[in-house]
Amino acid sequence: MKVGIIANPHKKGAASTINALKAVLANHSITSLLEDESAKIVGAQSKYSAAELATHCDVITVMGGDGTMINAAHRIGPSSTPIAGINIGTLGFLTSCTDDELELFAQSLLDQSYKIVPRILLETCITYADGKTESDFAVNEITLSRGQTGRLISLDAFIDGALLNHYHADGLIVATPTGSTAYSLAAGGPLLSPIAKAFVITPICPHSLTNRSLVLDDSSEVELVTTDESKSLAFYSIDGRDVIELPCDARISIKKADHQLHLLRLKDRSHFSTLRKKLHWG
Repeated sequence: MKVGIIANPHKKGAASTINALKAVLANHSITSLLEDESAKIVGAQSKYSAAELATHCDVITVMGGDGTMINAAHRIGPSSTPIAGINIGTLGFLTSCTDDELELFAQSLLDQSYKIVPRILLETCITYADGKTESDFAVNEITLSRGQTGRLISLDAFIDGALLNHYHADGLIVATPTGSTAYSLAAGGPLLSPIAKAFVITPICPHSLTNRSLVLDDSSEVELVTTDESKSLAFYSIDGRDVIELPCDARISIKKADHQLHLLRLKDRSHFSTLRKKLHWG
């Protein structure tokens, strides 16, 4: 078995955790390969990018938190290689175990006492007035927002070609089940089971109190268009990464992506136990 390692260089303890994991894996006769940027953290060298690492390994480990996991998923791109998050610091929704459980993690790999949980991703495409298109995918959400102008944006949302609503709001979030615990939740959206075949539209501070979150079947296709009524430019972002200014004549289409994110979970762990801990439920 080959296990790839990607780490967040800005996380305190990343170097020591990389070295500890490599030692534990070696003790279990498991080969470890470092991603090129992560190798630099421990003064080593590697020829593998994140995407290349996924093609050479049976499992990819990602050291950090949920943000590191999402960033790694984008860097890896479409892949069926399972990703296991090793949390450094506070509890993460997407991670498999903590940095204190490396021995348990390695033994789980040997015993195959883990499960692979596929997560829905969203594919998004911007079409500009000149016909140019830009495509990407989202692990958590696609967001249209007003930026820092203080003025509302106006946009039309269509579902499978039919008008859903004219929104006047600070913005709009289209989130996956995975993203339902992130920005969408903070904006008042519902929690979805991570394996639900659905995604959710959540307005951000809508002008009308009757505008509420809407859960859609994952076969739906959403189209968002800013209108001439908009008092502010709209800004577009995916998973809170790069933010771009969206021309008023651009259209955004959003649908379920053809590929999924495959998360590795230890068999004695569940998404709902993580929810209880993260949200301080009884």
